[in-house]
Amino acid sequence: MIDIVPAIDIMGGKCVRLSRGDYSTEKVYNEEPLDVARALEDAGCTRLHLVDLDGARSQHIVNYHTLERIAGHTGLLIDFGGGLKTDHDLHIAFDCGASQVTGGSVAVSHPQVMEGWLRKYGPQAIILGADARNGKISTCGWLDDSEQQVVPFIEHYAALGVTQVISTDIDKDGMLQGPSIELYKSILARLPRLRLIASGGVSGLPDVYALDAIGVPAVIVGKAIYENKISLKALEAFNVSRAAGQ
Repeated sequence: MIDIVPAIDIMGGKCVRLSRGDYSTEKVYNEEPLDVARALEDAGCTRLHLVDLDGARSQHIVNYHTLERIAGHTGLLIDFGGGLKTDHDLHIAFDCGASQVTGGSVAVSHPQVMEGWLRKYGPQAIILGADARNGKISTCGWLDDSEQQVVPFIEHYAALGVTQVISTDIDKDGMLQGPSIELYKSILARLPRLRLIASGGVSGLPDVYALDAIGVPAVIVGKAIYENKISLKALEAFNVSRAAGQ
């Protein structure tokens, strides 16, 4: 059964959400991300997708203190992304408690760095970020678009050992209008063994079940939780059901 991975996006030390990656659409949901993380853990979540939006825009890690606090005060397995460009950034992320890191922009602009991380830390620690707009990979906090098509981009890194990919359809992100089912079908058709983590557009549990039906192993959910489209009680019930089914 599909795994729901809740997301916390950090800007200025606060828990926020954007729409379609547009920084001008920032909406603050909580002043204290640790409180959000604890509530998600209480609802039975075991993983957390933590994004440093300031880092993504600045192109270096910024909100590592928030990562450190959440890692130090919860038992959540945290995948951390946003602004990770150098070995130094990765050292900080792992030292502050990240279980995994996500490399997106660096995989486009400095593929040799991404390949070095895969060799050094292994595919269980490194997640490929494959976020796309109109079928092409976007970088630098979704501010820039590349010419790389999403599926060949993932295939290239899968051949180098990547086993986990977060793929966001940027036009869907934060819009609560449903996920990109066809995009994920096309990825899984080419790479059926990939641990594909869908992201963007989830408006409620029916969308989660639709992704489960096409074989997506995990989905990142953010705004649907914050807007109570998926309540913490419903999330807890889902997690109990999922655990019972394993």
